[in-house]
Amino acid sequence: MAFSIEPLLQPGKVAFVLCEVQPGVIGPDGPWRPLVEAVEKVGLIANAARIAEAARARGAPVIHCTAAGLAGGFGQNRNTRLSGNARKRRAGEAGDANARNPFPEVWRDGDILLPRFFGTSPMTGSPLDSVLRNEGVTTLIISGVSLCFAMLNLTFDAANRAYQVIIPRDAAAGFPEAYAADVLENTLSMLATVTTTDALIEAWPAK
Repeated sequence: MAFSIEPLLQPGKVAFVLCEVQPGVIGPDGPWRPLVEAVEKVGLIANAARIAEAARARGAPVIHCTAAGLAGGFGQNRNTRLSGNARKRRAGEAGDANARNPFPEVWRDGDILLPRFFGTSPMTGSPLDSVLRNEGVTTLIISGVSLCFAMLNLTFDAANRAYQVIIPRDAAAGFPEAYAADVLENTLSMLATVTTTDALIEAWPAK
């Protein structure tokens, strides 16, 4: 029997959270070419834009959680191989608004921008949890990258804080692709409801 996601999509209880859907991470000059290719393969940006429009039409907040940097690299992570790799590849990006801001395809005036300056999770690296709770949100639809790092962290953090999580598989990506698929199938599917952009929009009650 197919599981219905409609009960998770109650008016006033849903937010759409985009994780690192920004040129500095997944644009043509993004630091990890395999990740950029995985994003292009699933049509992540176009699908995220569709979900964002659906959310706005239903009165749900659209929240862009971006990876940003302070001037001179102040306070940036230096304790992991991942952060070291990113730091080398993103030299000079801290002052580049085009790199750290959301893609124009997914952004509209009225959306919420929550940059983080450290860590690998929007939930612990920004006030995301607090503002969601203040608005009475209980279900998060999440989209972005990477299924192996930030999206994985975000899902765990949200589940541990009692949120319901929905992941449209064609609005999320990671690399290596085979490993990302395993993470989605064997880990994230145990913590979140995995669906598609089309199925999500179809099930989401109109305002």
